[in-house]
Amino acid sequence: MTKPHKLKVGIDSYCFHRLFGEVYPHQHQSHPPFTMEDFLEFAKNVDVDGVSLESCFFPEFSANYLAQVKGWLDEAKFDRVYAWGHPDGLEGGKNEKEFDAMLEHIQYAKAIGAEVMRVVGSSLMFRFEPHQPQLEKLADMFQTAVKEAESNGIKLAIENHIDYNADEILWLINQVGSENFGVNFDSGNFLRVLDDPVKAMEKLAPHVMATHIKDMLPVPGIAVDEWYFFSCVPTGKGLIDNQRIAQLLVDHNYQGFFAVETDTLHPDYAFQELNVVAKSVQQLKNISANCIYK
Repeated sequence: MTKPHKLKVGIDSYCFHRLFGEVYPHQHQSHPPFTMEDFLEFAKNVDVDGVSLESCFFPEFSANYLAQVKGWLDEAKFDRVYAWGHPDGLEGGKNEKEFDAMLEHIQYAKAIGAEVMRVVGSSLMFRFEPHQPQLEKLADMFQTAVKEAESNGIKLAIENHIDYNADEILWLINQVGSENFGVNFDSGNFLRVLDDPVKAMEKLAPHVMATHIKDMLPVPGIAVDEWYFFSCVPTGKGLIDNQRIAQLLVDHNYQGFFAVETDTLHPDYAFQELNVVAKSVQQLKNISANCIYK
């Protein structure tokens, strides 16, 4: 194994979903809405190494626009992940139309110069349906999709999207059985399915191709079975031991970046996306500096 490099830091554009125009019922609209250029300018200002771009916030997928995005990314010298599948992805293997869309988006990932494409197999909408039939169908789908990805030089990284635990994700990775198929590890989403994020990383670290790093606290007055009972706070202010998660990635020579991602913010930080993300980026840089590189 080669000597680990210093863990890089990045941002997923979903941090600014409300600013882009995706507003949850308990939030209010932002005016004017964020643009892709706004996000990339923010990422440059906080001096990150990489960005993960959510396909749901692309205004178009024309060849000219994708080339323009690639140009912006290249100019900023950003590592990049292309993130497909929000919110429900393949719907636990039920949605063949979205499977076709996923294959199409592999070309978009390639067009912006990404080597990793985050994919979504399911979501919290299907969490309480039987999992094994979903996983078996998804394994079939991804065995087909990964061939298309391989031929285009793309790796597919499935995210635990408040649906499956680490053992189920590991089963799926082993079943697909390709070096081009791994995991987009979301620390907060494991917590939301009551799977210890550190133990999850201990199982999945060899297969991590991208990350969403959250920190979270419970919200008083919210029902425990509500998906945002655990809501996002600045990294270092919540329950998740992201330092240990980072060290596990370093120990396994992770080549990607450690990406801040927030969804719904804890009421103590409501509507403070820019501030929360900036603080989280700085804390991830501190975490990276505190890792032991052997």
